[in-house]
Amino acid sequence: MSGISILILTRNEQENLPGCLQSVAWSDDIHVYDSMSSDDTCAIAERAGARVTQRVYDSQRIFGGDEGEYRTWGLRNIPFKYPWVFVIDADERMTPELISSVQAAVALPHGMVAFDVQRRDFFMGIWLRHVQASPFYLRLLRPEKAHYERLINCVTVVDGEAGRLGGYLDHFPFNRGVAYWIERHNCYSTLEAKHVLENKTKATEYHWRKALTSRSFYERRYHQKILFYRMPCRPMIKFFWLYFVKGGFLDGRAGLTYAFLQSIYEYFIVLKVREPEDPM
Repeated sequence: MSGISILILTRNEQENLPGCLQSVAWSDDIHVYDSMSSDDTCAIAERAGARVTQRVYDSQRIFGGDEGEYRTWGLRNIPFKYPWVFVIDADERMTPELISSVQAAVALPHGMVAFDVQRRDFFMGIWLRHVQASPFYLRLLRPEKAHYERLINCVTVVDGEAGRLGGYLDHFPFNRGVAYWIERHNCYSTLEAKHVLENKTKATEYHWRKALTSRSFYERRYHQKILFYRMPCRPMIKFFWLYFVKGGFLDGRAGLTYAFLQSIYEYFIVLKVREPEDPM
C-alpha cells in the first residue's frame, strides 16, 4: 500500500510516458489524465495498469484554453484512492530520494496540506543547475485543498500551509528535440499574451512589496509575474537575469543556449501582446 495516488498529465506522450510510469510504479493508484492523445499514450498507460481519464484541453486550439481550469477539474473529478496526490508530467521522473521524502511526508504531514519539490531540468546531457528561473514546484498535495490559476504556466494555490521535500524531480523538456520545444512554446506564448491582455483589461492589481518581500514563495511569484509583464525590454532582462544573475554561464553551452531560448520565448509574448494594437 503506497498511501499516495499519482496524477500524470499527458498529450501524445508515447515516447516519455514509459519512463515516467516506471518512476512511479511504487504506487498502486496511478491515474493518467490525458487531453485526447492521438498516439499510443493511453494504450501504454492501460498496459501498465494505470487508470486513464480523457478530457479535451481547449488550449489545443491555439487561441483558447485555460490550463488552470483543466488541471483543477482533474483534482476535483478523478477518483483518487488516497487523500494525497503527487502530480507529475510525462517528461518528469521521480528519483528514489524523492519517493522516500514523499512517503515520509504523508506519514507525518505536521499540518501541511501540500509540499513542493526541487526540479532538475536537463539539457544537452547536463543538469541546468543555475539557469532555471525557479526550481521549486508544488507537486504533493491534498486535492481538496488545492486549485490552479492562470491560462498557461499556471500557479498552484493551496488553502493551508505548504512544506518542502528533499530529493529531486528530474525533468527532460528536450527529450523530443529543440524543434518540439520551440513549437510548444510558440503555443504557450500565445496563451501568455492572451493572459497579459486580459489582465490589462481587468486592471489586475499587483503590489511590488509583495513581489519582493512576501513570506509566501507562491504569493511572491504571482506578483512578480504581473510586475515582470509590465516592464520594458523583457527579453533582454530575462536573458541577463538567467545568464548573469542566476549564474547560467556556469552551465556552459547548455546554459547559454537555454537562456537564449527563454529570451526568444519572452519576445514571442511581447510581439503577440503588441499585435492587436499594431496589426501587420
